[in-house]
Amino acid sequence: MSIDNDSSWLEWVTKQFESIAGDDKEIDLEEFKTALKVKESFFAERFFALFDSDGSGTISLDELLKALNLLIHGDETDKLRFLFQVYDVDAPKSCICHKYYSRSAEKRWSRGVACKFLLTVGSGSIDPDELRTVLKSCLKESAISLPEEKLDDLTLALFESADKDKSGSITFEELREELERFPEVMENLTISAANWLKPPRTDPRSPPPRYFTPAYWHNNRSKLLCMGGYGCLNLLLFTWAALWHAPLGAWVMVAKGCGQCLNFNCTFLGALMLRRCLTWLRATWVAKVFPLDQNVVFHQLVGYVVVALSVVHTGAHVVNFVRLAQRQGRPALWEYLFTTRPGIGWIHGSAALTGIALQLLLCLIPLRYTCVNPQSLHSSQVFYWTHLSYISVWALLVLHGPNFWKWFVVPGCLFVVEKTVGIAVSRMAGLYIVEINLLPSKVTHLVIKRPPFFHYKPGDYIYLNIPAIAKYEWHPFTISSAPEQQDTIWLHIRSLGQWTNRLYEYFRRPEPLSQEPKPLTRNLQKQRFHQWAQRKVSAKLRENHRACNIKCYIDGPYGTPTRRIFASEHAVLVGAGIGITPFASILQSIMHRHRMRKQKDPGGSPSWSESHKDEEMKLRKVDFIWINRDQKSFEWFVSLLTQLEMEQADEEPEDRFLEMHMYMTSALSKNDMKAIGLQMALDLLAKKEQRDSITGLRTRTQPGRPDWSKVFRKMAEENKGKVQVFFCGSPALAKVVKTHCEQFNFRFFKEHF
Repeated sequence: MSIDNDSSWLEWVTKQFESIAGDDKEIDLEEFKTALKVKESFFAERFFALFDSDGSGTISLDELLKALNLLIHGDETDKLRFLFQVYDVDAPKSCICHKYYSRSAEKRWSRGVACKFLLTVGSGSIDPDELRTVLKSCLKESAISLPEEKLDDLTLALFESADKDKSGSITFEELREELERFPEVMENLTISAANWLKPPRTDPRSPPPRYFTPAYWHNNRSKLLCMGGYGCLNLLLFTWAALWHAPLGAWVMVAKGCGQCLNFNCTFLGALMLRRCLTWLRATWVAKVFPLDQNVVFHQLVGYVVVALSVVHTGAHVVNFVRLAQRQGRPALWEYLFTTRPGIGWIHGSAALTGIALQLLLCLIPLRYTCVNPQSLHSSQVFYWTHLSYISVWALLVLHGPNFWKWFVVPGCLFVVEKTVGIAVSRMAGLYIVEINLLPSKVTHLVIKRPPFFHYKPGDYIYLNIPAIAKYEWHPFTISSAPEQQDTIWLHIRSLGQWTNRLYEYFRRPEPLSQEPKPLTRNLQKQRFHQWAQRKVSAKLRENHRACNIKCYIDGPYGTPTRRIFASEHAVLVGAGIGITPFASILQSIMHRHRMRKQKDPGGSPSWSESHKDEEMKLRKVDFIWINRDQKSFEWFVSLLTQLEMEQADEEPEDRFLEMHMYMTSALSKNDMKAIGLQMALDLLAKKEQRDSITGLRTRTQPGRPDWSKVFRKMAEENKGKVQVFFCGSPALAKVVKTHCEQFNFRFFKEHF
């Protein structure tokens, strides 16, 4: 830190201290806990005891600054000494600031000697019980739940590794030697929870907006070209219509120009949601030229353009009517607007009346996107019923504009065909949910009998309707089973909104779930359930896993950007939480194809990547990144990931086709003093048992969030081909991942439905 930065930091800490301490200018233990945002009181008490150099029970500003100076400006030995004292639970309370006190007057020098003496007369070593106490607090701080036996294993793994001389205790030098085996920890040894001590960043040279960077234009060239073409087409239509009506005056030119653009945009708005047509086009060359995966984004954009054009179009006509009324005297303005007497319009002079009705309906478009919360039942109903107004809008447009039907005839016919086919397919054969499994994190696993001739690709989604939950509601969900699974299709549904919560609670009912409780049906259900249990690996019958017979309807399947995965060379699958479901289907399909290849060539031993080289699959490497907030979120998908790891058990790490990366955001990072010991112990035990203690997988679960720059740089250096990133998760995380993809010129695809 420079002198200027040091003074600004000092000023910032002083200000934060005063806001926490209050009038007494001292921080007690409870205020200290609140300021550090420490979950487990053990660490707050240990830190507080070490900061409180005079043993007064409170921390003054002087004590805080000296302690923080040591942690921030001190060398590795100073920081390690502090860490050692935290772990040395039975040591007397001591001062960590002796070297700073000894720089001052004689009185403070004497006090420094006393503090230094306390450091040497303590226990000076860490025994297994102390280490176990610290690791138990580390688990609570990182929101990790492990059985007592596993905690003992972690303690022994770390203790045996650090106790070099087998003396039964760990000295400071032994702890230092053990930490040197983890260089990433030594780089930034700090108390990361103290966010209130971090001054705001003041970078005079802020980076340019990402929309003006060459990487953004390179990675979004298809989207930007289409948007440019869309804008030019609207400008051309406006200019042509305006010039055609130039003799009628400027306001008529504006109205007619906007009207011609509305003819195109109102048609284009519906064409962008022709899901079956878009699914078919994804398999053609069109998908390589046009950004079909951005159809939802374009749909929203065109919706706002329609609203803006309609306002200008209506306003121009009103101004023109005012001028006509003033010039001619009759009819009056209200007759122009609210009657058919002026005879304006191609069907009985109804242009004004239909225009007012259209304007009112089109004003609902912003309401659909600005007032909708997907977790609210009322908001979802607002979104659903306002979207049904498109039928009225199209009907009024046919009556309002003499040329609209010419634009609408082809897309309108396709729309009618799509809806007819969808209704026919969804109602043709009655489907049933035959099994349910209530998984951790309120995830409902539905097993639906697969209808005949139902073909889909990995990552596709369907619309689901369950009359027992809501008779008229349809909701989109990604199919989590592989297409090669012939008898059933799987859905994994996270309880996030009103409908999904009702679904979860419905299946929690203790009574048998059957809408048609016939004896023969029940026998068949039991038989099917027992067959399923035999196929499962290490499956156990539980109360939240049972057979049922619930009527349902599906509409689909519909394609998503993940259809491009098998045509990629190096695919990176990024899923956050329940966003893993589209990749569940893809990973299962990969595993099935690999198994089939092995059966065809039992004598050979090609690597996985070589065995999958065919005309449909160009993949050379797959990186699977799964980010979860807590430990339980991993449980529902672990069985499949375990099978994937077993398929590659004989492969060398550098030759593995599939590489998995697990991240748990609630766990503190390795460079946090409250998690160093735990993460070291987890690493040591995982290496010893060849299994991660959190998930049970061979892949080690990493604490915190991914360092995207580091992760993507490593993937770029592997040179496995052109990297394409496929994401499914929250919009906030999608923006972060996309920004980093642009830095490395990776193509980015996000799930939209």
